[in-house]
Formats: sequence, structure tokens, C-alpha cells
Amino acid sequence: MTDQQQEKAVETVPEPRDTVESPVVEPPAPAESPAAFPAPPLLPPTAFQEPEQAQEPDPLPVAVKKDRRVLRAVLRWSAAVVVFAVVGAGTAYGITDMKRTDVPGLGTASDGRWDYPTLTRPPLPKGSPGPLAEANRSGSHFADLRALVLPAPKGAAGDKALDGSDGWLATKVFLAEFSAADDRTELAQKLTDDGLRHIAARGWTTPDGTHTRIYLLQFDTSTVADGLVSGNLAGYASPTYPVTGADSYEPDDDFPDAAKVTSVSSVPYAEVKPYGAEQVRLAFVTAGDTVAMIVQSRKGEANPVPFQQTVTLQSQLLG
Repeated sequence: MTDQQQEKAVETVPEPRDTVESPVVEPPAPAESPAAFPAPPLLPPTAFQEPEQAQEPDPLPVAVKKDRRVLRAVLRWSAAVVVFAVVGAGTAYGITDMKRTDVPGLGTASDGRWDYPTLTRPPLPKGSPGPLAEANRSGSHFADLRALVLPAPKGAAGDKALDGSDGWLATKVFLAEFSAADDRTELAQKLTDDGLRHIAARGWTTPDGTHTRIYLLQFDTSTVADGLVSGNLAGYASPTYPVTGADSYEPDDDFPDAAKVTSVSSVPYAEVKPYGAEQVRLAFVTAGDTVAMIVQSRKGEANPVPFQQTVTLQSQLLG
């Protein structure tokens, strides 16, 4: 090595410096868990073991491990609180969005309507129009009239006195519905003059004690049927011939228009107080060549809801 090279080597050797010691860092104290929740138990150490190939001393202080454990525990508890809050809110929304009748204990009490079976009109003979069709000028019901009487609701006991013979009711059984003997005689003559063809009927009593009677009277044309109701049976303020058990009536103004059937005429009445033993509700329905008389009576007071329901359903069958 030449003298110049030796001088350069000596110049590149760094001069010794004073040793500077790193300050001692105190490990931070473990974070306290929130006061709102008890400190969850630490998981066993095996849950935090690393795979065998990575078994090296942990360069971080022990206190940092504890901080991680506490942080994980707090996160788990916070997540649980959020889940419970979401589930609770979802349940509350679900209940408020449901109908009252779908929530156990909050079902709305029945308004008294009856449970009728599914109603279907009987088939018409091939090529025959319905009673309200424009082509049917006489308004004739070509279907079997006996199949057009409203069936009894579920749970009701049938009135065998209205079964008739082969489904047809004798006129005298119908006339027995009226209280005065003179009224029965006069009405019998009108029915004969108007050419009454036949009567189909049905009656029943429901568990609440309501007695229902339905009579379908069929004539040759709708003109005759309309004339019998408007000119004889249905007076302006009350029926012309009171039925047994009720002498004083008034128009049933509470009968809703929405319960009436288009192109089918209905005239409802209600007995006025004092009722006596029972209250009577009465309605005349006219559809084509057929007149329906519907009578309901019940001890104390007759519920208007099943009366309206019965009149509407019978009107639909006839229409």
C-alpha cells in the first residue's frame, strides 16, 4: 500500500462518538373496560397461540398483549349490544306493522258477523241469461230457486219447519209469519192474484239466540215482483203487514249503502222500542222475478251486523 492510500484509509475511519441510551418507556396501564358492562373473562392462552413455525419471542411488551385482549373483548360486547338493539328495533317494527288480529293478545273483538260457507250461484241452463241481464226482459231466474236460498252459517241449528216438501214451502207456512189473521187472509189473496209460482225457504238459530228466516217467492215477471213489494209489502215508514213479535217499526237508516247490491232493491226495517221479549229486523229484497223476505229476531236486541250481512249475501245470490 502506498503512503497516499494509507492516508485515505486513516481518513475514512469514523471517529468514536459518545453512546446515547434510549429512554425507558413504561408500558401503558391496561385500559379499563366500560363501566356499563362487566369485564368479560379473558380467553385461555391457547386461543391466542401462533402457529409453531412462528414461535419467536413477542417483541411487544406484555402490557400491549393485555391491551389487545381488552380491546377485542370490548369490541365483542359492543357488537353484541348493536345486534340486540337492531333485533329489538326490528321486532318492534314487525309488531307495529302487523294487523292487530295478527298479534296474540291484541286481536280485535268480533263485530258479530257470522261465518258463512263459500257461496256459489247454481249453474244456469245452457244458453239462459242471468236474471239481471238485458236480454232477460222478464227478469226470470232460470236456476233452481231452492239453490238460491242462503245457506246457514257455521254452528247454526237448522229450522226444520221451513224445509218444506222436496224443498218447496207451502204458502200457509209462509203466511204464518204474519201476526194478524186479517193480514194473512188479505196477503194470501194478493199472492194468488199475482200468480205466485212457488216458495223456497230456510231458517236457523245461531248460538247467540238469533233466529233467522228467509223466504224466496217467485213470480212470472220482475214487474209483478216489484209491484208486490212497492205496492203491498213495503210501506214508506213500516211494513204493511207486521210479522209476529213486532208491531212498530221504522226504516233501518243505519243499514250502510256499501252493503247494498247494485241492481237489487232492498228495503230494511227495525223494530222500535219497547221491543218486548225480542227485537225483530225485517227486510224485503227484490231481484228480477223473485222477492226475498228476511226476518231476524233475538231476545233483547237483534245485532244489526249479521242482519246486514245476511241481507247482502242473499242479495248477491239472487243478483
